[in-house]
Amino acid sequence: MKFFAAIAALAVAAVANAQVTWSNCATGATDLTINSFSIAPYPLCVSQNVCATGTGQLSTPVIEGAQLSIIGRYLNKIVYTDSEDLCSLLAAQGFTCPIPVTMTSITACVLVKSTAPVGIPVNLQVQATNGNGHVLFCQAAVVEAQNCPS
Repeated sequence: MKFFAAIAALAVAAVANAQVTWSNCATGATDLTINSFSIAPYPLCVSQNVCATGTGQLSTPVIEGAQLSIIGRYLNKIVYTDSEDLCSLLAAQGFTCPIPVTMTSITACVLVKSTAPVGIPVNLQVQATNGNGHVLFCQAAVVEAQNCPS
C-alpha cells in the first residue's frame, strides 16, 4: 500500500511541476501570430505575481487602450476574471506603447487574485485586445492555482 501511495505522490508532483500546454482560442484573425506562450511560475500562486510570455510576430503595433482579459471557467461556470491595461503592464517591464512590430517577445505580469480557486483544474483563457479593438491573441489552457509560501 505504501508503494502505491509513493507512486501517486510522485505522479502528483510531476503533474504539478509540468508546464501547461497552451492552444490558440481566437475565433478569427489576430494581430499577433503566437509561436510560443508560457506562464511562470507554474503552478499559479494565489496572491502572487505570474508572468505570461508570448513570442511571435506582430502585424500592427500595440497601441494605447490595449487590454488583457483573463477568464477562468470550472464546470462551464466563470470562477475567475481579471482585466488589465496591457500598456500599463508592459510599461512595468520597461516598454511603452506603441509597441513596434519589430518586437518579437512580450512579457506581462499580473497578480493572481486572492479569489482564485485553489486545487481545481480551471479552463483559463488569456486574451489581449489592441487599442483599435482588434484581437492581438487568445491562448487557453487548463491550469491550477495553489496557496504558496510568501
